[in-house]
Amino acid sequence: MRAELIFTGTELLLGQTLNTNAQYLGRNLSNLGIEVTLHTTVGDDWDRMAAVFRQALGRSDIIITTGGLGPTSDDLTKETIAEVLGLPMVLHEESLASIKQYFIVRNNEMPASNIKQAYFPKGAEVLPNPCGTAPGAIIKTDNKKIVIILPGPPWELEAIYENSLLPFLSSLPVRGDVTRFTTFKLTGIREENVQELLNGLDGFSNPEISYTASPGEVHVRISAHAKTSAEADGLIKPLAGEVKRRLKPYIFAIDNEKIENVIGELLKQKKLSIAVAESCTAGLVESRLCDIPGCSNYLKGGIVCYSRMAKEKILNIDSEILEKHGAVSEWAAVSMAQNVRRLLDADLGLAVTGEAGPTTSESKPIGLVYIALATPGGTICREYKMPGRRTAIRQGAVNASFKMIRHYLQGI
Repeated sequence: MRAELIFTGTELLLGQTLNTNAQYLGRNLSNLGIEVTLHTTVGDDWDRMAAVFRQALGRSDIIITTGGLGPTSDDLTKETIAEVLGLPMVLHEESLASIKQYFIVRNNEMPASNIKQAYFPKGAEVLPNPCGTAPGAIIKTDNKKIVIILPGPPWELEAIYENSLLPFLSSLPVRGDVTRFTTFKLTGIREENVQELLNGLDGFSNPEISYTASPGEVHVRISAHAKTSAEADGLIKPLAGEVKRRLKPYIFAIDNEKIENVIGELLKQKKLSIAVAESCTAGLVESRLCDIPGCSNYLKGGIVCYSRMAKEKILNIDSEILEKHGAVSEWAAVSMAQNVRRLLDADLGLAVTGEAGPTTSESKPIGLVYIALATPGGTICREYKMPGRRTAIRQGAVNASFKMIRHYLQGI
């Protein structure tokens, strides 16, 4: 069963919006044994959208569109699909009531333009949107094609997929091989060095190892395809075990887990609090911790002490010893961690200091980072040589910080 994905929106063509929906849908459809054969991105233009949709109908079993379901005049997806299929647009009363309720609970009056979002091609099965005002829909055509319409915002698309679309797709009778993945997320190591550590393991097609680098991390993905998920997982398991053994010092997360979520749950379970002192990361660690709902249960706060003066005046670090060792040093990181723990009365104190560039020296090269964790039983400090440029170094330092906290909380 072949699927084609059509992403609508001029903002995608102009590069103003990152298309994360392509990644999400591609991964999840392959897990179901649905082969994605083509991605197309088209702007908010009726004629171009209609042409792309007609072409897709002629070559694919499933056509999934994203975007263009909003209340404005440039949201054309449903109307274009209805015209190509020769279907009238009809009001879906349950969707209209749901959209009205969305505004009522926010104490806002629903604009008249939002009524447009409750209209669908006749015969469509509407997919409720628990996170927004744009429901999705499934349309089965006379020639046994399946058209699926989804909103563009990723959080809305993913909610509809998990709640409504996944059960439908899982029930389809004719699907091909299932593709499964295991992904190890690494920090503090270059992509080419990862491949050297895995020498002799790659070069095969099923299971297969592939590599992806992004600022501050490298992903090692192991994929396998088979008739069932269990068979594919069985192909992956022994190779994943060996990859994990070889790369263990650099792994900070696996698959889709967010390490800040893991840390938050561990801190809550152990009833521990944490405070953060950041130099080169300048608030990135605390920002990611604050992305997790309920972080106030364990995050006491943070201090961005980017300058030497801030380290001295706010964290009370001895200026003479700071001058002797330097702001990028094990001594500075340890002092920062211990002092922020004491100042904010936290169980744990984390500190990050490093050289992200552009200035450098023989003793303090770009990428040199020290991370310290002050605990009731003592202080841990690690030296890292982060690869890449400024953004990669800072993101890598955040990932390494979370890895240190996680390992401490798990007793690793």
